[in-house]
Amino acid sequence: MLLQEILEYNDQFVEDKEYLPYEGTKFPKKRMIVVTCMDARLIELLPKALNIHNGDAKVIKTAGGTITHAFGSIMRSIITAVYELNAEEIYIIGHHNCGMSQSNPEGTLQKIMDRGVATPEILSSLEYAGIDLHKWLFGFTNVVDSIKGNIDLVRNHPLIPKEVAVHGLVIAPDTGKLDLIVNGYEQITGHDKH
Repeated sequence: MLLQEILEYNDQFVEDKEYLPYEGTKFPKKRMIVVTCMDARLIELLPKALNIHNGDAKVIKTAGGTITHAFGSIMRSIITAVYELNAEEIYIIGHHNCGMSQSNPEGTLQKIMDRGVATPEILSSLEYAGIDLHKWLFGFTNVVDSIKGNIDLVRNHPLIPKEVAVHGLVIAPDTGKLDLIVNGYEQITGHDKH
C-alpha cells in the first residue's frame, strides 16, 4: 500500500533529520510566486531550471497552470503571497505538450459516469443550475494564449498592485528550456528592467 510506504519512509526521514537542509521560513527568499502545471515531469525539473530551492518561491500548481477564476483559490493564494508573504514578482509558467491542451471534457464526463459517480440526470441538473461542465473541464488549445490570458487576468486584477511584475514563460518538459513569452518588467516600466 502506497500510504504505508510513505508513512514508513517519513518516519525514517524525520528520525534521520533529513529535513535539516530544507529548513526555512514561510517568506520566499526570492520574493517570487510561480503558477505552473501539476504535470509530474515538472516536480524536480522546473525548480532546477529556474534555480529555485526550498524557501525561494511560492509555487502554485494546477491543471494546465491555469487560473480559472478571478476570485478563486489560485488568485487568493497569489494575493496572499503578495500582501502577506512579501512576494514581488509572479511567474506564470506553462509547458509544451500539456495534457490540458488536449483535454476532452466529454471523455472526462463519460469516465465520471462509468465509475458511477454521476448519472446523466445529475450532469444535466448541474448544467441546468448554470454550471457549464464542458467549459469548466476544458483546458486550452494553445499554451502561449493560455499564459497570456492568465497574465491578463492577474495584471488587471483590482487587488494586484501595478508594480508587481507578471512574467510568462513556457518550459520544455524534456529539457527544462525556458521560452520567454511576456517580460513583466516591460508592463511596468515600458522597457526591460534587467
